[in-house]
Amino acid sequence: MRTSDALSKATTLIEALPWLARFHGATVVIKYGGNAMTEEHLREKFADDVVFLRYAGLKPVIVHGGGPQINAHLDRLGIESTFTAGLRVTTPEAMQVVRMVLVGQVNRDVVGLINRHGPFAIGMSGEDAHLFTAVRKHAVVEGERVDIGQVGDIVRVEAGAVQALLDDGRIPVVSSVARGEDGTVYNVNADTAAAALAVALQASKLVVLTDVEGLYRNWPESDEVIDRLTATELDELLPGLSSGMVPKMEACLAAVRGGVPQAHVLDGRAPHAILLEIFTDQGVGTMVVPDTAGAVVVPNLVKRRLTATIRLNGSDT
Repeated sequence: MRTSDALSKATTLIEALPWLARFHGATVVIKYGGNAMTEEHLREKFADDVVFLRYAGLKPVIVHGGGPQINAHLDRLGIESTFTAGLRVTTPEAMQVVRMVLVGQVNRDVVGLINRHGPFAIGMSGEDAHLFTAVRKHAVVEGERVDIGQVGDIVRVEAGAVQALLDDGRIPVVSSVARGEDGTVYNVNADTAAAALAVALQASKLVVLTDVEGLYRNWPESDEVIDRLTATELDELLPGLSSGMVPKMEACLAAVRGGVPQAHVLDGRAPHAILLEIFTDQGVGTMVVPDTAGAVVVPNLVKRRLTATIRLNGSDT
């Protein structure tokens, strides 16, 4: 029995070998949110997976939101939280809470979980070193632009500080807050932020953790998950997607059209989903690839484009 169990583990390790070789030294940007962030046992497994990636020779970067935590804190303070066209109306009072929760609470929690394994994670905000620059975003209701406060669209990424941390063997953990040219602080969508950063770093993968198994082929009539589709195929599907999936799939589309070879939507409720995607032959979730995708090519790890301009839609989760 012991020999059988050991052999099974050895088989798993051997299956991972070509993927370990392919992605050694490659940057992987992971958008972290949903139940994977709020359930304790999944939080711990996520931290384990990220540290495993680091020891396996990959360079993980975490970008996180914190919608549930923001909602809870606003409720405790008696601050009304409203949404327009799926976007949080962010008054200056609400923005103070958003900033405090994302930077001061959620970011520190993620950093702390990872650093139980060693001195790896360093937290930062999208404001730090002008990482994310944003402009004010407006909601569109019945064709009319509506002011929703300090909600931003990312228009520029300066990723030099993140790259310096990666070069030093650290794991950057980035909260989805951005600054404007005039110093205004904006709440930005974490899916959008992760895609923008993946493009700027010329990452090998963007991984978006969510609360569904992937992109369903014909929801709600069927729960069949599309395992792979091209950028053009995804573009054609976008108008018919549910509002919750749109920012995630738009992020994947922007990433692959910006030069990232692969973008994935995974179920963060499944333990070790990240490892299953990267290190197994079958993979999990939905993978988006460029229209001209052939074999996976890890980008040149020396010559990187550290500034990117990107514009997407989305809320704050």
